Amino acid sequence: MIQPLLRLHECSQTYDKDSATELVVLEQVSFEVREAEIVGLLGRSGSGKSSLFKIMSGQMAPAKGEVFWRGTPTKGLLPDVATVFQSGALFPWLTLRQNVELGLEARRVPRAQREDFTDDALEVMGLEGYENAYPKELSDAVSQRVSFARALALRPEILLLDEPFSELDMLSAENLRTDLIELWSERRLPSLRAMVLATHGIEEAVLMCDRILIFSSSPGKVTHEIAVPFPHPRNREDEDFRLFVDQIYSLMTRRAPIVSEVDQMPLQQPVTAPPSQIVLPDLPVEVLVGLMEVLGADPLFGRADLPELAKRLQMTLDELLALGESLQRLELAELEDGDILLTDGGRAFVEGDADARRDTMRAALLHHIPLLRSIRSTLDERPAHSVDAARFRRDLEEAMSPDYARQTLSTAIGWARYAELLDYDEEADRFYLDDEE
Repeated sequence: MIQPLLRLHECSQTYDKDSATELVVLEQVSFEVREAEIVGLLGRSGSGKSSLFKIMSGQMAPAKGEVFWRGTPTKGLLPDVATVFQSGALFPWLTLRQNVELGLEARRVPRAQREDFTDDALEVMGLEGYENAYPKELSDAVSQRVSFARALALRPEILLLDEPFSELDMLSAENLRTDLIELWSERRLPSLRAMVLATHGIEEAVLMCDRILIFSSSPGKVTHEIAVPFPHPRNREDEDFRLFVDQIYSLMTRRAPIVSEVDQMPLQQPVTAPPSQIVLPDLPVEVLVGLMEVLGADPLFGRADLPELAKRLQMTLDELLALGESLQRLELAELEDGDILLTDGGRAFVEGDADARRDTMRAALLHHIPLLRSIRSTLDERPAHSVDAARFRRDLEEAMSPDYARQTLSTAIGWARYAELLDYDEEADRFYLDDEE
């Protein structure tokens, strides 16, 4: 049996809030990275993919579990693993060539070898002629190619790709993806034995990867492992390709996911947030309303296939699922086997006038968003109908990071204002009820 390059065994990670509460970010993740394959980690934002990459590169030790490099347990940085991030993160005072050489200098690679490795990386990424340019002179697409060159110059055996195409325009991203797959297929990437791609794009994962691990969120864990059956190069318009993408959408929107082929042993029950402390996405209510209107109108009439709807709305999986899950939480829509459909409440909302829509949304928020129910109940009980928002922010921070707490409260305020459920004075940082209510 061929030894995998990298293996994670029951790795878990927690977020310590300096309190009695520990949030589980990753839950008992086990998988292998084998030679001559591209592995996709597919999941929503918040599914722990970035934390997992830190564990895989040795930047962070797992709270539980072990990491093996070529069969040997390992701790600390892995010199044979390099990472490409979402954006170039280039040093503006260095030329393109100096940026690429930086990692080699940090490893104290001899000058002659450093120059050879840099030349090879610049050539393979099509950057010859840009060597003396500074980052401010480069487009986003060229800057990201520099990031690839910088990682490849280190001659890694595994390249970790942390959503490296997500900040590029559609054409630049497609061009870079195509070039990377061609280089990989033609074996023109020195020393590289495998790649791992973290993405929230289903089509991107199917287009590039040989094997896909689907991650759930909060905490992040593997729910499915899928082998991609198509040889490179792949045609996204091929009927079998489209069907395969649609099947993955179905897997990701099932209420009860199938257990994956990856061995999942029971872990200590993770800490979960109380009902009033559920993270809400950064979504304006107008976007939720807009999606319901699209679903309710001709030619969809209340039901749509998620891949087709994503293409029609020019949205990513991450964006569309966040919308669908929010509407599902409010019981205004349902996600079912790769489709999204309006519930009776959603249809009533679409068909109602402004007052009816406000009433429908108000009822949905009070029934299904405990945070807003708690705030409104407190306001109703207070003679002055006013309360300090910091109290609820502190409660949220007991179960989530400060950033997520701020995001959740901000989203709740926006949704509540639409439904005229309550109002918020930003300067005083207080909730209150309108006198006219």
